[in-house]
Amino acid sequence: MPVRPAPTPQAERLRIAEIFGPTIQGEGALIGQPTVFVRAGGCDYRCVWCDSLHAVDSAYRHEWAAMDTGQVWDRVRQLSGDRPLTVTLSGGNPAIQDFGPLIETGRAAGYGFALETQGSVARDWFARLALLILSPKPPSSGETPDWAQFDACIAAGAGTRIVLKIVIFDEADYLWSREVAARYPDLPVYLQPGNHTPPPPEAEDAPIDMEGINDRMEWLVERALADGWFDAHILPQLHVLIWGNKRGV
Repeated sequence: MPVRPAPTPQAERLRIAEIFGPTIQGEGALIGQPTVFVRAGGCDYRCVWCDSLHAVDSAYRHEWAAMDTGQVWDRVRQLSGDRPLTVTLSGGNPAIQDFGPLIETGRAAGYGFALETQGSVARDWFARLALLILSPKPPSSGETPDWAQFDACIAAGAGTRIVLKIVIFDEADYLWSREVAARYPDLPVYLQPGNHTPPPPEAEDAPIDMEGINDRMEWLVERALADGWFDAHILPQLHVLIWGNKRGV
């Protein structure tokens, strides 16, 4: 019988916006790979083009579940049918909460964990991840990365596979991404066109401007190739192409 972690004290309960899957990872280094998503509620950033406001904005706190590690783990096992796979910790910013016990429990059962974070909070349990996805936010986000904290996240993930994932909306974002890549030459870089004019969470089924996204993708590919940036991985958001901004897929 699988070992269940001890209940988490009330003060340390995880704020969970949603747990869903198995689905496929829609972007970055694990694109197309089956995964269960654990989307944390809460974020220390507020990007102007955020497409996951239901996991960021405190106005949606009443929709978040307060769950202990055991409850989250039970849901992951249920969704995966007790068959180990990659669990993606997303948000919001999952690094502002303690997912260390969940990672330890899952690893003992053969599961791997990937974390998506902007790199603003370093945690010692980054070293136990299978993949650390650092996604510094470009100028179009309205946020400014703290590079000392970002470096601390890289140090915390020593020994773990670490990649950069950068969302690109315009030329300023592109030029900024070149600077970031030059700052971290040892980290693989994944670029993706931004989700064009994302709808609010309550309008998750609203039409997506796919033409705008596709135009941005074409521009990004041509811009990077013309620039001779041949070691960048340029990928779409696969889940947006399939499901738009629908939650839980």
